[in-house]
Amino acid sequence: MPTPTTGPSPGPTPGPSAADRRRVDRAAAGIALYAGAFGATFGAVSTGSGVDLGQTMLLSLLMFTGASQFAFVGVVAAGGTAVAAVSAALLLGVRNAFYGIPVSRLVRPRGVRRPLAAHLVIDETTAMAVAERDPALGRRAFWITGVVLCVLWNAGTLAGALLGRGVDAEALGLDVAAPAVFLALLWPQLRERTAPVTALLGAAVALVLIPLAPPGVPVLAAAAVALVLGLARPGARPGARPGARPGARA
Repeated sequence: MPTPTTGPSPGPTPGPSAADRRRVDRAAAGIALYAGAFGATFGAVSTGSGVDLGQTMLLSLLMFTGASQFAFVGVVAAGGTAVAAVSAALLLGVRNAFYGIPVSRLVRPRGVRRPLAAHLVIDETTAMAVAERDPALGRRAFWITGVVLCVLWNAGTLAGALLGRGVDAEALGLDVAAPAVFLALLWPQLRERTAPVTALLGAAVALVLIPLAPPGVPVLAAAAVALVLGLARPGARPGARPGARPGARA
């Protein structure tokens, strides 16, 4: 009998289109430009609070999370101790641990990339990564946003620190730019069926705790609500690809 013939083997799965890559790159560049301006604000506030240039640059390079950095210099400016300043910064920075769960599943860093990826897990990189349905685009969004934002954040910090008090955050509207950009990045996630309920419950918990708990605790509590509801969602299993249907092959 003749040997049955088989059809042509399927080729490699096509990657993201050039248009999608350019879209992600443009979004990352826009966020990085804002970060440079916001970093200048931090540099000016930090040196104006009595933190010297070297310490200010180390905060932006090693801490690299705006809210924690502002909390640190805010406590220093108010005459607080180093322990109090570090505690405030750590309390706000703990939220990045929650971000690490979806990011690690998507980016899957290996080797020397693991500590670098951990350093780049912040609000903006996480939102950019998880907003993409295509895992390859999500990984590109994470790395492009993280690297460019880190470079411009530190460049902005240096410029602001050298200018001193020459940057007025409120006059430029930079004090509301960060939450506005973050909200815009997360908005597409409301298409998920359970997302509005999660967002409302998290916001309610945070609002209740704001007058009762120390700064940072309401944010952590809201993040915990989102984490619990996310893990309880059908199909939210370890290793599941973001945006994949329950039961779909990864």
